[in-house]
Amino acid sequence: MLLEIITPDKKLFSGEVKSVKLPGSGGSFGVMKNHAPLISSLKKGTVTVVDEEKTTHSFPVKGGVVEVLKNKIIVLAE
Repeated sequence: MLLEIITPDKKLFSGEVKSVKLPGSGGSFGVMKNHAPLISSLKKGTVTVVDEEKTTHSFPVKGGVVEVLKNKIIVLAE
């Protein structure tokens, strides 16, 4: 599954991942392969990513929006 984390300044991450945990405005949630389509707002927190090599990456965000569609996740973060 492809993940892109984009801020107004730069692209923080782009690559294949196994799972992503996101700080949704209604509570944190996870996304794995073949997740249902989704659009959600994000609150201040940490986006936690497990890549294909099972390495964990953390990205602090101040808010934003996430879209999940056809095994592609786009995070537009502040």
